Amino acid sequence: MNARAQAKYIRESPYKVRRVLDLVRGLPVDEAQAVLQFTNRKAATTIKKVLDSAVANAEHNFALDAEELFVAEAYADEGPTLKRWRPRARGRATQILKRTSHITIVVADEAAAVRGRKENS
Repeated sequence: MNARAQAKYIRESPYKVRRVLDLVRGLPVDEAQAVLQFTNRKAATTIKKVLDSAVANAEHNFALDAEELFVAEAYADEGPTLKRWRPRARGRATQILKRTSHITIVVADEAAAVRGRKENS
């Protein structure tokens, strides 16, 4: 079984969020939480919240054991871009693009991963 959680319209560039998601993809949940706790990036706190939510969804909705879960998928899609203006010299202005992201984390139990590998073989 897979359980997922999403955070939408996060005010951080998807490029920066993906760098943190690459650290935890494929790890067991307890290791992923430890990595995020000591990652010195703004996105790490948001990703940790999404991961905790995905684990809670797995426990509550699918009755899965949290100790057997791993991060099956983790990705950040681009959300809407906020367009702002910065004043420049001689009465001109330049555009600033404030990017947002949608973070999705899917956790699965080890047994489902083993079953999936056997079916694909």
